[in-house]
Amino acid sequence: MYEAEDAEIYDLIHQGRGKDYATESQHVLEMIRARKPDAASLLDVACGTGTHLRFFRDDFASVEGLDQSVDMLTAAKEALPDVRLNLGDMRSFHLGRTFDALTCLFSSIGHMRTTDELDAALGCFALHTARGGVVVVDPWWFPETFIPGYVAGDVIRADGRTIARVSHSSREGNATRMNVHYLVADAESGVRHLTESTLITLFTEQEYRTAFERAGLSPAYVEGGVAGRGTFVGVRD
Repeated sequence: MYEAEDAEIYDLIHQGRGKDYATESQHVLEMIRARKPDAASLLDVACGTGTHLRFFRDDFASVEGLDQSVDMLTAAKEALPDVRLNLGDMRSFHLGRTFDALTCLFSSIGHMRTTDELDAALGCFALHTARGGVVVVDPWWFPETFIPGYVAGDVIRADGRTIARVSHSSREGNATRMNVHYLVADAESGVRHLTESTLITLFTEQEYRTAFERAGLSPAYVEGGVAGRGTFVGVRD
């Protein structure tokens, strides 16, 4: 999804909008420790620029990240030079090792377009999770909780830049169509206009549960969860 310029301003935008990576990471840690107190290794799927990993590495002996964007991984590597980062698609990656915990946060799972793709992703998650290990997935909204026509707007000033972000979300079949416009201004480059249009699937709660169960992950749904949309936590059978 993200190109080099997007990766450059990604953290500035989301942290400027109030995303609290430290608190989210702590919530995830508590979910993992409640089910596997001795978890020592973690893989963060769709790790982006590695901001959650910066907190997870303080609580696990070994952490790794995986993302399908080269530019996101490049940004993550600059911040986390000592962490192994893997290029791969969550539906089909094969690392040849397992982890005590696996996370997929920031609604990244919503980029699966069908239940078959959702099954493929959860199958890969289970394949890379040790028996008794924990999988934490932060979903997108459910069909009944999504608000069509939702508009958001923010202005962020950081690192010599001013970034204005405006988004509009609409229903498109079984998905959210989110159109986002950015104005990025700084002294050297002036004003640039960036756009992003993405589909994020509105899977039902039952579709998530079924995908977990098919993968051999016993699921529980935590209300509120990591980011207010609820969180699925599965234990590898």
